[in-house]
Amino acid sequence: MRSLVVVVAASVVVAVGLAACSPLKTINLVTSESSFVRTADIAYGDASARQQLDVYVPVKGAKPPPVVVFFYGGSWTGGSRKDYMYVAEALAARGIMTVVPDYRLSPEVVYPAFVQDSAQAVAWTLDHIATYGGDANRVFVMGHSAGGYNAAMVALDDRWLKPYGKSPAALKGWIGLAGPYDFLPIVNPDIKPAFLYPDTPKDSQPIVHASAASPPALLLAGSKDDVVDPNRNTAQMTTLLRSRGVYVDEEIYEGLGHAMMVGVIAWPLRSRAPVLDRVVDFVERDGKAPATAQMPSPKQ
Repeated sequence: MRSLVVVVAASVVVAVGLAACSPLKTINLVTSESSFVRTADIAYGDASARQQLDVYVPVKGAKPPPVVVFFYGGSWTGGSRKDYMYVAEALAARGIMTVVPDYRLSPEVVYPAFVQDSAQAVAWTLDHIATYGGDANRVFVMGHSAGGYNAAMVALDDRWLKPYGKSPAALKGWIGLAGPYDFLPIVNPDIKPAFLYPDTPKDSQPIVHASAASPPALLLAGSKDDVVDPNRNTAQMTTLLRSRGVYVDEEIYEGLGHAMMVGVIAWPLRSRAPVLDRVVDFVERDGKAPATAQMPSPKQ
């Protein structure tokens, strides 16, 4: 019976592209909770009920485990951390502690409030994750779509962590899944209010902040993404960071669309692309380039 539910869930997710919350809830219903212990509804700020996060502590794996702070997408107008248990479970099952924050949304707030919230959640993680058994020296930020933007801004622009006495140098790396890093002029009417368009500050774009001081990055996208152009965003950010001497692990997956970049983390869909494996590998390497295998010395 469970296998039938999984097949149906996977079919629904593929059909609707994870655009509605009901498929996410269906995936969560068939996601095992045996790989983690969750502490929910932790306040990282006091300005809004949305300034809360959940911590997923892996049951198995190295101690203390590395930590990923995951920001979900939703055009800065929607989304809930409760819908992304499947992402946290996938990482926790591989020995990675996961923090999933909510953040304030438009139209309640506008830029830069959601970036400020993201930075505050990351600062909270750096300060408090050791209490939950996590390694505060191995913290990564990760996001999909709008969440990928949030992660990029925290990792690339030191303005946001500075009020908390932190800097991007405290991060081992950042991971962007179909993230928008260069999207002016804004054409999507749904997100124009969130960025005060046409008066959007130019420094709201992550691409502006790429520098030699940027943390290592894993940037993944799908070739069929018709929401966030993978060439203008993922490929351009990769080229710019590499030109600054920053290590970037990048891949554009053939045939994947925008929503499926996070959808394939759900275990019924993982065969479509090894996104989870790439994330885990990047974290386990602490954002470093793979070690070059040494050739044996010639026999004398």
